[in-house]
Amino acid sequence: MKVVATALAFLLGVTLIVPSFAHAEEAKLKIAENSSSAILIERDTGEVLFEKDSDKKLPPASMTKIMTMILIMEAIESGKVSLDQKIRASEYAASMGGSQIFLEAGEEMTVNDMLKGIAIASGNDASVAMAEAIAGSEEEFVNSMNAKAKSMGLKNTHFVNPTGLPAEGHYSTANDMALMAKELLKYELITKYTGLYEDYLRQDTDKKFWLVNTNKLVKFYPGVDGLKTGFTSEAKYCLTATAKRDDMRVVAVVMGAPSPKVRNADITKLFDYAFSQYKTHKLFDRNNIVKEVKVNKGDQPTMSVVTSERVSVLLKKGQENGKITTSIKVNKNIETPVKKGEEVGELSVKIDGHVTATSPVIAAKDIQKASWWQLMKRTAAQFAKAPTQTVK
Repeated sequence: MKVVATALAFLLGVTLIVPSFAHAEEAKLKIAENSSSAILIERDTGEVLFEKDSDKKLPPASMTKIMTMILIMEAIESGKVSLDQKIRASEYAASMGGSQIFLEAGEEMTVNDMLKGIAIASGNDASVAMAEAIAGSEEEFVNSMNAKAKSMGLKNTHFVNPTGLPAEGHYSTANDMALMAKELLKYELITKYTGLYEDYLRQDTDKKFWLVNTNKLVKFYPGVDGLKTGFTSEAKYCLTATAKRDDMRVVAVVMGAPSPKVRNADITKLFDYAFSQYKTHKLFDRNNIVKEVKVNKGDQPTMSVVTSERVSVLLKKGQENGKITTSIKVNKNIETPVKKGEEVGELSVKIDGHVTATSPVIAAKDIQKASWWQLMKRTAAQFAKAPTQTVK
């Protein structure tokens, strides 16, 4: 990957208008009238294109598993678990009611298959089994869920379990669910699971188990490849869905719909609106190198800084005016050791000099503290490069 200049010269001729009038247009939309809350965002920018009572605290039901999958994907990316690693189901995990893949106590299943069970069939037993494998206990995993929510700035979310089964004090909002979906979609691998309409577990055994996606839009709406449904008698019918068309990905959330038909119809209307009115222009993919910085007293003298997610600008179809630039601000005095993925600064996207979006930039790899010998060699090399002066 080449270092990307902070000013995107090739984009300076591209013009657009910021969709600041989106909220004015949304008032004309008759969507989610029978649901408790809803929201529509563009994934890369986070721009809100429509919302209805999106900060209303409500039970999220199995949409809770979006946060569960975020922590699973983090564990996979960090190497804490691998897709082919076998997870043993405890008696407690196997006892989960509601949606399940019917794990038996002591049964072993790979992380790959557990993810299928969670993403496609909303398996409560698989969710708890993965929680115990990653954090040691369901309680510790829930603590991690709430810590992650706090780190993401989700002020209206609190989890009591990793499944979404009814529990006092377990709540979220349409806005927070959309932001969780935005976070989960950083991991391109996840839609390989959430985008499957059907699959099987326990292949080549006499207990072969057919999985059918609880999100029927995966099959019936072009471009839908996730994310998670939810239903309890208290929460009613909920859905956080994502769809991609051309280079644009959007996320729609509906909570408290009276029926699956209404829920799916509302999501469909939101997607139709987004794709008819907007498009995106990609600036960076995830993990693009955007800057090289010096690291004081590191075992390596410099460090690559990369994007933490895909970065785009949102365009309103048919209306254009403005110039795009980007800038990178890296934290001062970065202390070693630095962990791969650690946030070290911020990328800003500007239109005519005005910031329209920001995104964290992260360390591309681990940087350890330099040893005494490494620092001595580095100092000696610098002296060797220094120009000599002739004394007359």
